[in-house]
Amino acid sequence: MLYGRSTEIGELDEVIARAHAGVGGAVVLRGEAGVGKTALLEAAAARGGAMRLLRTTGVKAESDLAFAALHQVLWPVTGSLDALPEPQRDAVRAALGLAAGTTGDRYLLGAGVLSLLAEAAAPDGLICVVDDFQWVDRASADALLFAARRLRTEKIAMLFAVRGDAPVKGAPVTVDVRGLPAAAAVEMLASRWAVPPGVARELVTLTGANPLALGEIAARLTPAQLAGREPLPDPLPGGVRLFGDRVAALSAAARLFALVAALEAGLDLVLRAADRMSARRTARPGDDAGVGTGRAALAELEEAGLAELSGTRVHFRHPLIRSAVYEAASPAEIRRAHAVLAELTEGDRRAWHLAGAALGQDERVAAELVAAAERARDRGGYGTAATALARAAELTPESYARATRLKDAAVAAWLGGRPGQAESLLAEARDLAGADAGLVMEIAQVRGRFELNSGNAAEAVRILAAGDSLDMLADAAEAASYVGDTAAIIELGRRAAAHPAGFLRDTVAGIGLTLVGDAAGPSLLRRALARVDELREAAEYLWAAAAASQLGESDLAAEMADRAGRVGRVSGMTGQLPVVLEFVATAERLAGRLASSQAVSEEGLELAREAGYENTVAAHLANLAVLAALRGDEETCERQAREALAIAVPHRVGLRAGVAAYALALLDLCLGRHAAAHDRFTALAAAGPGVGHPVVTWRTAPDRVEAAVGAGDDAGARAALAAYQRASAHAVTPESHALLARCRGLVESSEDAFAEALRLHTNPFEAARTALLLGERLRRAQRPGEARAHLRMAWETFERAGARPWARRAQGELRAAGESGQAPPPAVLDALTPQELRIAGLVADGLSSKQIAAQLILSPRTVEYHLYKIYPKLGIGSRTELARLVVLQKAPVTEEDML
Repeated sequence: MLYGRSTEIGELDEVIARAHAGVGGAVVLRGEAGVGKTALLEAAAARGGAMRLLRTTGVKAESDLAFAALHQVLWPVTGSLDALPEPQRDAVRAALGLAAGTTGDRYLLGAGVLSLLAEAAAPDGLICVVDDFQWVDRASADALLFAARRLRTEKIAMLFAVRGDAPVKGAPVTVDVRGLPAAAAVEMLASRWAVPPGVARELVTLTGANPLALGEIAARLTPAQLAGREPLPDPLPGGVRLFGDRVAALSAAARLFALVAALEAGLDLVLRAADRMSARRTARPGDDAGVGTGRAALAELEEAGLAELSGTRVHFRHPLIRSAVYEAASPAEIRRAHAVLAELTEGDRRAWHLAGAALGQDERVAAELVAAAERARDRGGYGTAATALARAAELTPESYARATRLKDAAVAAWLGGRPGQAESLLAEARDLAGADAGLVMEIAQVRGRFELNSGNAAEAVRILAAGDSLDMLADAAEAASYVGDTAAIIELGRRAAAHPAGFLRDTVAGIGLTLVGDAAGPSLLRRALARVDELREAAEYLWAAAAASQLGESDLAAEMADRAGRVGRVSGMTGQLPVVLEFVATAERLAGRLASSQAVSEEGLELAREAGYENTVAAHLANLAVLAALRGDEETCERQAREALAIAVPHRVGLRAGVAAYALALLDLCLGRHAAAHDRFTALAAAGPGVGHPVVTWRTAPDRVEAAVGAGDDAGARAALAAYQRASAHAVTPESHALLARCRGLVESSEDAFAEALRLHTNPFEAARTALLLGERLRRAQRPGEARAHLRMAWETFERAGARPWARRAQGELRAAGESGQAPPPAVLDALTPQELRIAGLVADGLSSKQIAAQLILSPRTVEYHLYKIYPKLGIGSRTELARLVVLQKAPVTEEDML
């Protein structure tokens, strides 16, 4: 029976009930040792009815073993692994040691854990209990928390218990578990130990009503103390002192067994190690520690109420007992126990026991830890790998090797989503690198990448430009492109040209040459793009997108970014997926797929915040601000743009600062505030590196031309058009020519130019903008009959896209042209959410639920859940019907429909 916990049980019951109804969630119980967190977890788990139960408990002895806790949670449901998408299944199998791991990616693993839990939740739901989370190994913790943040459509309740201030990153609900209410504590003492009220109240005051302390102290009081005739012990035992005297009262053999059990939990291993240690000690004259066997020692611990068997594991009745055992042992005894355990174990366990037994630096032990780190890293356990490499560095006697291991630890920490730890480790590595030029450059490259993701992008350029390798020059050029530093990009391209020809060299050199107007530049970029079919990695596709963008072909750049996203989701991007999604979201927006862009940026923003990639956070906020502008949502646009600018400007990320500033200019343009929009676009074009960006200026030129014309600045419009023509001189795609034609139509008031644009457009959203501009001119030229078809098409397209300001503008023009009919019926897919639209589009592409889950980092059951919601919304009942609807809506507008 639990006393005084109705509030806490109520909160847990709510999470479990919602999960049973299909709205999953997670909750963290946080409190000091002995406050009753485990009892609450047990009570909650028993209240789930038919819901399945999976559980694990963090064990201090296993906190450095990659995926130890995850193995315990998932092992009972590994039979469902084949239901997972292949990339997710392979990642989970590698993490659990069921297959070799070679390209560990924590996003694929996290998605796989979520998918496997979702399979385990069928049909009645699942409760996943994780006790003593502060001791769960980092690799398991990362994977479990990734899943816990994504349970919205799953029948899963995840319940965590954690001691003290140990972080539980991103858990949505925290329940602080404190001492019992005074009345409940007095009632418990009276019921269980017959403690009279006066003594009970004194105990409650002295212990803070901690249930464990109350019980342990009450059980030790003499009859006279219980009756109040003698004073209570002063001071009362607390913390590990609750059990210190009981540990001290054990025989030497039992204390030794307890020490080994504090370092390992497996019964067979503990028995063998304890027996071996006892045998060695009995060889010493006058030492009776060897009297009795390990089994006798275990029996003594059980009789003392300190430990028990749980299956094949030795389990201390409370973690504080383990702490008391550890505190009672001398450092030499602890090292001897580790040494014996190292003799009896292998792999990661052996490596960590060797480290525990080490006295001073030892290269042999350090090498064992490095091997353990590599195994963890290959399985996606980057946090655990970082810990192992950092400890290996401590044990490494030679400075060069120590610096290398610290550098590798920094990279692992970064990829594990711990940027603060990564930067500290890298700073240590720099201090030790000395004069070794190769290592200094390796550390510089890592430092530059850190700066580019979360720090000052201009500083990243400075750091990376010091290298001469093609990879480092390419990284420097990437950083310079984020800043918007054209001079640096040109110089880095010139240096890259000295390297042998190849895709990356041609791209970096070609961009630089194109920026200086050298005719060889576009040729190099075309040569690089001709090799697109040879590309395999997401990073390569992003460079292809950069090449297309430099040629003025935003539509081709969008296609390359989309390919990068597809590859990055399923191939293992070693932590870089949030960055890839920056470009995918932008590509979707530029292609007019606004709902998809919204969904991608929301996903990317969540992942970037989890990983600590601040500059990527700014990128997704800036893109979301642009989308809010297109919806006419002033408050959201201004808030997200401000948040993006607050990161991007001090970090000198001109690309993202420029997009955020563009969002505010576009908002003014959408709302018909042409003068304000013109001022913002003019300022954006004049902004220097770090606060603006030439690519943003080029991409937004059609909007700038429109704002200048609307503001009556004909000279400004012509200047903007001339700059846009120069930037697009090498573009050959139809959409790039369509946008140029629209700009000419605005500046020259040319119906022919508008008509040319409509013939060339491949982007329906941009076609609608052109149709609106042409329709307005025809209506004002007293030709309403010709205007109506253009205005109607524009209105319908804007309504479907959710671009409300332009939809209202088109509707007003249409009414002025004499058509006052009802609003166009919503397109059949308009009823879907952005996520549902993405799933519908992938269904139309012929992907299965497993394949869709792999693309979107979802579980297959979540995909099926969304399809279950989609079908009734659309009045259909099959994938075939859904695919047909999507294809019909995607069909391009014909020339006849535009005229």
